[in-house]
Amino acid sequence: MPFVAATFVSMTYLVACNSPTPSKMTCQEIQSDMTYPEVQLTGDPSGHCLNSTQCWSPDDHWIVFDGRNTDAAIISTGAIAAVNVSNKEIKALYTVKGQTKFGPGVGAATWSPVTNRVLFIHGIRNAGKDRPYGATRRTGVAIDVDRPFVPIFMDARDIDPPFTPGALRGGTHAHSWSGDGQWISCTYNDDLLEQAEKAGSATKDLRTIAVLAPGRKVRVLARHDSLENNDGELFAFPAARVTDNPAPGTDAIDKAFDECWIGKEGYRKPDGTLQHRAIAFQGNLREKDGARKTEIFVADIPDDIITAAAAMSPPTDPAQRLPVPPGVTQRRISFTAKGVSPSPRHWLRSTPDGALIGFLAADEHDSIQLFGISPNGGAVRALTHNAFSITGPFNFSPDGKFVAYAGDNSVWITELAGGHTTRVTKRSGNEERPDGAVTWSNDGSMLCYNRRIKTGNEGFWQIFILRLK
Repeated sequence: MPFVAATFVSMTYLVACNSPTPSKMTCQEIQSDMTYPEVQLTGDPSGHCLNSTQCWSPDDHWIVFDGRNTDAAIISTGAIAAVNVSNKEIKALYTVKGQTKFGPGVGAATWSPVTNRVLFIHGIRNAGKDRPYGATRRTGVAIDVDRPFVPIFMDARDIDPPFTPGALRGGTHAHSWSGDGQWISCTYNDDLLEQAEKAGSATKDLRTIAVLAPGRKVRVLARHDSLENNDGELFAFPAARVTDNPAPGTDAIDKAFDECWIGKEGYRKPDGTLQHRAIAFQGNLREKDGARKTEIFVADIPDDIITAAAAMSPPTDPAQRLPVPPGVTQRRISFTAKGVSPSPRHWLRSTPDGALIGFLAADEHDSIQLFGISPNGGAVRALTHNAFSITGPFNFSPDGKFVAYAGDNSVWITELAGGHTTRVTKRSGNEERPDGAVTWSNDGSMLCYNRRIKTGNEGFWQIFILRLK
């Protein structure tokens, strides 16, 4: 790992910052500056939006981005591209045909960790005024870099009964590759439930988690010639159980979201066995007094899930929720006082060995800090003790020793073992502060992130990297 934290950490710091109620002043005093030269990769007056993770090509030569200039602009964004880290070349990868202000729209691009394939959100192809881009009207599309502009639909979509096993009935979002690049996780909203809810159905469209698994392609026969349905390269199924009216004081949830794969190869259970496939996600529940709260849940996925899922018959009633396949176990692992912080929005992240799941929450000073918990549950561990709040999504380093994030108008790195925190960029003004997530290159030698840089009277998201050696 090229980044080296300050070698001297005082005993006062270790005692204070690892105690249940750390001293803010003491922790602030041990924060150090070790700034590195930044490189601005993009500069044209347009948006260059980085996803919250998995932005780098496997060889770390390219960074993928979409053309958004605001987070909510996927509906009007029509381009996916990549920028070369060495010579700043921009390579167009995909352009939407017939893009309008209603969609289809593309965004949130990620790069496979093992192949030259990128994956992103794509709105339905017949988007229009009456069917604009939205949570239930999008899918995951991939592009092989050596065959740009040729879309590969990863999750099948089928909104016409009789429904197709392995196809979803709505929209997928925020796609993430598993460590081996074979599986994909995402959030999912059901189009038919949304329509039924508007018509008065008691069953609501609740956001949940879905998984796209390899080994069985899905062909949708119903209205296959339309632009509403599509085949899929992978077999899809819901992976989290949600309920319309969670009973207060129980572990039932009415929303599952902002998930991550646990470990590159899974995690170790208390008995020492390896759980190969598992997802950690945020779930909204009700406390005994009825108050809404977000906690962390784990879904363990069995090795034979495709066989089990393929044997299931899809529901015949459009107002019935797609079931979670048998064998997927769901359990709550966190029991915190304040719950996971909703702001800034962030996705859970796992260390590469799967031993720790990171999340943001308010500390005793109401400052947003990073915490960690084992996928087996247990005590929550405070990972940062900063005198400022973390302001965006975070990512662990490929070796699992560090975490990078933005705060106090700077990029920071915290060493997990000792808790030492280092400011690695100079503090900027509010307008040009690091914005969104900070993401490590695959070899751990670089970071990438967005800053909003003015061209004329308008600011545009530009891509910056930081070389840590």
